[in-house]
Amino acid sequence: MPELYIGLMSGTSLDGIDAALVDFKNHKARLVEFEYLPFPDDVQSTIQHLSKPDTLISLKEYGTMDARLGHLFAKAVNALLAKADIPASSINAIGSHGQTIYHAPDIRFPFSLQIGDPNIIAELTGITTVADFRRRDIAAKGQGAPLVPAFHQAVFHHPNEHRCIVNIGGIANITVLPKQQSAEVIGFDTGPGNTLMDLWIKLHRNQSYDKSGAWAKTGNIDHGLVALLKQDAYFNAAPPKSTGKEYFSLPWIYQYFDAFSYKAEDIQASLCFLTAITICDAIKKHAPATERILICGGGIHNEYLLELIQQNIECPVESTERYGLHPDHVEAVAFAWLARQTMNNLPGNLKEVTGAIESVILGGIYQGNKKGDTLSPNEGGETIK
Repeated sequence: MPELYIGLMSGTSLDGIDAALVDFKNHKARLVEFEYLPFPDDVQSTIQHLSKPDTLISLKEYGTMDARLGHLFAKAVNALLAKADIPASSINAIGSHGQTIYHAPDIRFPFSLQIGDPNIIAELTGITTVADFRRRDIAAKGQGAPLVPAFHQAVFHHPNEHRCIVNIGGIANITVLPKQQSAEVIGFDTGPGNTLMDLWIKLHRNQSYDKSGAWAKTGNIDHGLVALLKQDAYFNAAPPKSTGKEYFSLPWIYQYFDAFSYKAEDIQASLCFLTAITICDAIKKHAPATERILICGGGIHNEYLLELIQQNIECPVESTERYGLHPDHVEAVAFAWLARQTMNNLPGNLKEVTGAIESVILGGIYQGNKKGDTLSPNEGGETIK
């Protein structure tokens, strides 16, 4: 019998919702079906506004987007089930990451805030929903991130090879997987992934992202500028550590140099190199025995970024697709896995990764209210244009 879970992921790129239907029969993760639903423009812009550091927002605006995202996540689930022709009654649970609005693990009263009301997801899909994964780890004195290394260990570990999994979303993070099963797994955010490049090209060319790194490739990398940016304390801080777009932002760029005294394409090239070199530096420092790097996340589509990573590291750099999971699907599958951990009363964090004092069961459980057939994709949620 299949053991089906759904994972929902909306990352720092703010492009839309990844929904993965996963079968964990025999304790292996097999992707059954995948659905991607882009955010409407007004949702993207509102989330960007809510996510800006130190910006005053109204509770009405915050609450409205929390509810609206709940409807959109439910819409993604029902579209996924309709596409797979599988009833909601066959699904054990949904794992919803939610949309990160603010991540602040290092202040006096640390927190990480994700929105996308799981009550609405459970109500409109009828499926038990697990959400709010990060805050229990923070309550246990962890960073609340990254959470995917536990999943990386479960699916990508190899007994004959030291591996490093590199996830490049808005923020980049690595998972170090020693070949010895008993060895400690480490993982942390290395710094910016796509976020600075996305912000810069949006500012100068009104494009959401630099397709294949084409614009960056027209510029010249300013190695002096990159060296200046690398002096930021985050890059030299010891793990466990995590960060977010509220730190690596346009104001972060402006505090280091006069951006308007450079050619815009040269800054784009330099930001691309900054992402590549800080990933490579982290691997060389914390995982010098690495024999293979597996890349996942949206950064896999930036061909120039991948070229720069390969140029600055000696071991092979490959897509996770060669090892069983498409790079665009990994995080959504991971949150299906985390939901399964929670529903089976198993911990979802690696305390060595997050810095928590103990391994803990993550998230809150929101019970589904019915076990009927799948709703049509036009029911139970806002229409996504």
